[in-house]
Amino acid sequence: MGGTRSLVAGLIVWAGFNGAAAGMDVRVPILVYHRFSPVARDSMTIRTQDFEAQLRYIADNGYTVISTRELVDYRLGKASPPPAHSVVITADDGHRSIYTQMRPIVLRYRVPVTLFIYPSAISNADYAMTWEQLRELQHTGWFDIQSHTYWHPDFRKERQRLSTSEYRRFVAWQLSKARQTIFQKLDRPVDILAWPFGIYDDDLGRQASEEGYVAAFTLERRPAGASDNLLALPRYLMTSAVTGHEFARVLSTASRGDGDTRKNPGAED
Repeated sequence: MGGTRSLVAGLIVWAGFNGAAAGMDVRVPILVYHRFSPVARDSMTIRTQDFEAQLRYIADNGYTVISTRELVDYRLGKASPPPAHSVVITADDGHRSIYTQMRPIVLRYRVPVTLFIYPSAISNADYAMTWEQLRELQHTGWFDIQSHTYWHPDFRKERQRLSTSEYRRFVAWQLSKARQTIFQKLDRPVDILAWPFGIYDDDLGRQASEEGYVAAFTLERRPAGASDNLLALPRYLMTSAVTGHEFARVLSTASRGDGDTRKNPGAED
């Protein structure tokens, strides 16, 4: 009888969490950055002073930066709903300017950031961070390092190039190799993914789930809501044009639930 009561209680808790996820449409803007510099030489480079101004605006206007993990755990029924006016900050690719330009500002404002990296570039490409730099970021407690596949492929092109079986093996390798490498180098579990170029379909989602990922992110200009597929959560691509009033508009429209549903105008590098 006691076991039955425990089972029923557990089901009630599970239903309560999932009821919150389904019934309370908590809408959270997820921002994705790529690289930073004092001077914006292209649309994908955010001026360092603009990024600091954005964090200052968040702090001064009643927004709370929560971690990707907090949002994912809420959607999985493992945590309470995030605070009102929550924001999530992510950065893709592992550019060195995350360490040199973004890091000091993040540590000054003490906000959590998730880095989605593709391990083939780390300690290899001249534009990328090293594994030692990533370890240092991880040790601050403010940076979580997750997967962006192993070498950032364009899955649409690979699907056209490969046979069905070859393509499936290729996707599985990209997903598993990234997880394994990050775990080996940083001694941390990896179960969250950012899709390269924001490319997603249901087959990719199924493979990601089979490879141990519990959540994944695309590129789409709207806030993440309770009805969104956990393996295709939308993110706002932050470009050099998103400053001042435009940045404020991104956050305010997300809070009202009437976000711009157009695809992000810029292609991810």
